[in-house]
Parts: sequence; structure tokens; C-alpha cells
Amino acid sequence: MTRLGLLLLSAPLVFLACCEATVAPNTEAKPPVASAADIGRRIERLSSDEFEGRAPGTPGGIAASQYIADEMKAAGLIPMGTNKTYFQPVKLTETKVLPSSSLRISKGDDVLMEADQTTNSVFWTKRLDETQVITDSDVVFVGYGVVAPEYDWNDYAGMDVKGKTVVMLVNDPGFASGDETLFKGNAMTYYGRWTYKFEEAGRQGAAAAIVIHETKPASYGWDVVSGSWTGAQYDLVRPDGGASRTNIEGWWHKDTAESLFKASGLDYTKMKTKALEKGFKPVVMDGLTLEATLNQEIKTVESRNVAGGVIGTKYPDDYILYMAHWDHLGKNENALGDDKIYNGAVDNATGTAAIIEIGEAFAQQGAPERSAIFVAVTAEESGLLGSAYYAEDPLVPLKNTVAGINIDGVLPTGKTKDMKVIGFGASELEDRLKIVLDKRDMYIVPDDKPEAGYYYRSDHISIAKKGVPMLYSDTGNDHVINGLTFGEDFAKTYTEERYHKPSDEYDNSWDLKGLEQASEIWFELGYGIANSEDWPNWYEGTEFRALRDEMRK
Repeated sequence: MTRLGLLLLSAPLVFLACCEATVAPNTEAKPPVASAADIGRRIERLSSDEFEGRAPGTPGGIAASQYIADEMKAAGLIPMGTNKTYFQPVKLTETKVLPSSSLRISKGDDVLMEADQTTNSVFWTKRLDETQVITDSDVVFVGYGVVAPEYDWNDYAGMDVKGKTVVMLVNDPGFASGDETLFKGNAMTYYGRWTYKFEEAGRQGAAAAIVIHETKPASYGWDVVSGSWTGAQYDLVRPDGGASRTNIEGWWHKDTAESLFKASGLDYTKMKTKALEKGFKPVVMDGLTLEATLNQEIKTVESRNVAGGVIGTKYPDDYILYMAHWDHLGKNENALGDDKIYNGAVDNATGTAAIIEIGEAFAQQGAPERSAIFVAVTAEESGLLGSAYYAEDPLVPLKNTVAGINIDGVLPTGKTKDMKVIGFGASELEDRLKIVLDKRDMYIVPDDKPEAGYYYRSDHISIAKKGVPMLYSDTGNDHVINGLTFGEDFAKTYTEERYHKPSDEYDNSWDLKGLEQASEIWFELGYGIANSEDWPNWYEGTEFRALRDEMRK
């Protein structure tokens, strides 16, 4: 989820005039009213302890995906998966770091830090070997760990880091500098994502890659790191067995980083400032070496995407795509406290419940001219794996996918006057959304936390990178009764207290009228496009426009 900021507010208006003549959401029949009660019933069941946090490949995950298929069938959606089922099998590797593993940072004979997998650092590997061993690996600070030719930026310039341990900052230079001309200013780019940083370190040949956690630039606390990257970790079954990645990946707590920088004769705060300079060169953390032995349990598990649909009456080969991820973090015995189940009520039982509700509205309203497919994907929490698999092996051709709507982590704030668009300024779907909202006296706002990089943190990006215009929107902040700060405060509390924690549980006191409202909007938007011959595109100048243009040829 990211937005491009208020400076882009006028961009969609340029395209609105050209779209209004051809964009005609269906207005002949009133859309079926979504049911907050049905949405709540599904959220409560999906986030119950029965499914043990819906981890991919676990009995709880298998049972949860079967429940989703049963709900799709009851909603009137036909099977759209493999072999006329509701399922698309997705093979994954599951790895668990064993207690016999160790990682330490030393200076000479002095051990400065022993990784404890909870409070000071966490580590793992994407390589499918039972044991990884690193000895006497020199530690190097590489700033933000970014190689971005379009920004004339290379944090690895001037040093061969093969076999070394690279340490880097979270987010990207634009956020920390406050300079709107540096990268994309406060809005995180893909270079700020931890996924990119680990991949780039692998391309550079490093032995280990460590990201330093800070709450503000990461947009989540340390407990999210320790909760998300311990326990079982998943990946797609990759041909190279993870050989393109570093031997070990991990995070350091900020306090850990500060003490290790000091031990090497460096001032952490000053080095952060130095890393903002164009032309920054890697800095050896004098005398520090990493030694690690990682033992892990490896197995292959099968998870599955769940898909149902409605077949169009006139253009059955053209599809509107609705997507949400059904998985969460499962059960983690390393979690602090008595509750070990990460129920994932908001993240993302809400989105899964919504696409079923919207699918039911399609079925009840009657098949539109184009088809619609509703896909609940697996393994989002492990790196958008289910959607990545779908992007490579789509159940319907991506060239025939007219547009898509992704729904993820909808907060139960109640009805609002606004709707957020994550990645604002991306595609003509925003023009169509504005038309739907105008009829309700509602308005679009860009994401209020572009620095969090949400645009790169949900499943729409897997499909967008192939060229298909994808809208990622959410309920807003401007509550119809309690005003603007109500939604902002609600979101802040959720992020701090429940996001990626066992406390993300269903509450009967939730006001689901906002999710009901949003589901009706998403339905009307998609149903209108399904009853047109329009092919929405990305805006000119966006990174995916050329891909879509080539696809449409």
C-alpha cells in the first residue's frame, strides 16, 4: 500500500473528462445491498482459533481454504480453479530455523552480540540447505543497500562485498532526508522494501544481509519483525533452490545496531546522515565479523489459491479480477505471551469476506456482459507468493483481464465520507471510482502514509507488474459522525497494538457498516466495467503503462 502524495491530486482530473463519456457504471438496476452481518460472520469464522492463524500448508490453512470454497459455492460462484475445482494448487517450501542455530558478531576474541531470535535480532535463510555456515565474514555498512541507476544511486559502489556481511537501513533516502526531489520524497519506492534489499545483497554476492529496524521508517514496531520472521517461513518452489540469495538474511534491533556501530568506532546517527549523500561509499565496520551456523528443517507443502467466478453473457473471455489474500501468520510458539495464534481478523479475513460478498452480489444481480473472477490467494504474508504464482500461471489469461481490484486489511471504522487509494495517481480505475463515489457524495484521498510502502506490500503488485491495471483502495478516515481524526486514530491504534500480533482478533463490537459500504462501491465499480467495452489503462508516464500497451496489441 503506498500513495504518491497530495501533489498528484490533480492528475486523475486530467483524465476524467476523457473517461466520463465512455465510462458508464451500470445504473439500470440498483446494486444489491451488501450485508454487514454476512461479512462479519465470515470474518469471525475465518479468524477463529479453529483455523489456527491460517498458515499455508497447515491443517488450519487447508481447512480455511475449504471454508472459503464452500462460501463461494453458497454465494453462487462457479469453480474457476484447476480441474473444475475451486482450488489452484500452489507448492511452497516451508523452513524452520532450529534452536541449535547461532549467529554472533565479534570483535577479535570478544563476542559483542549473540542473536536471540526475539529481542535483539532475527535471522533465517532462503537457501534450501539444511545447514548454512558463515565464518569470519567482515561486516560492512552499505547505507540503504540500494542500486538505482535512474536515481544515479549505488550504495555498493567501490567495494566488492562478496563473502561479506552487509548491513543497511530500512526504507530509502527520500524518506529520511525529507527532500521531495530525492527518490520520491516521503513516499517509499520499491528500493525501500526489505524484499528488494535482500535480493540486491544476493546479486552483490554478500554472505549475509542485515536490515536495521526502526519503527518510523519501517512503519511497524519490532514486535512485528520478531513475530513475522520467526517460526515457519514460506517461499515458492524455485528452480535454483534459493541460490541467488545470501546465505543468511535478518534484522537487527536499532539498539543492537547502535551498540555494534559504537564498538566499531562509528557513530550510528552520523552514519545515517552520511548515507543520505549521493556518492556514499560502503564503510567497513572496523574489526567486526559475523559467524553463524543455521540449521533448519525443510519440507515441501502444498497450499492453494481459491477461485470462483461468474461467466459473462456477451464477452465471456474478458474478466474483471477481485483479489484478497486468505492466509495469515499461523501459530508461533515463540510468540511472547500465552496467546500463540495470529488470527488475522483485519489482515486479511476482512478482504476475503468482502470478495465473497461482492461475488454473491454479482451472482444475485445476474451475470454481466463480461466475466468476473474472485481469487483468494495464499502466502501473502510470506512475500506475496500466492499472487506471484497466479501472475505466472493465471487461471484466466492476463491479456484478457480487463482490470483488477485488491482488498486487504480493511479496518472496521464504520462508514466514512472518503475512500483511500493506495498508490494514488496510478490508473484510470481511479476516474471510474470517482464517478461511483460522486453519486454517494464521497471523495478520494491518497494514502496518508506513503512512507510505509503499502503499494508494494499487497498482492495487487504481482499482477500490476505484468501490466494489468489494479486498484488498491480502502475505507477512509473521515467518519460520517466522528470526523476525520476518528479514522486516523483507529488506524494508529490498530498498527501499534494489533497488526501482525495475536491480538488481531474479531470483536463483536466492530462497526462493519464501513466495510459494507466499501463492498457496495467495489461491486458497482467492477460491475460497471463488466457491462462496458472499456479497457482501463495506467496513466501515461507510470511504470506499467508500456506493459499494458504491449499486452493490448
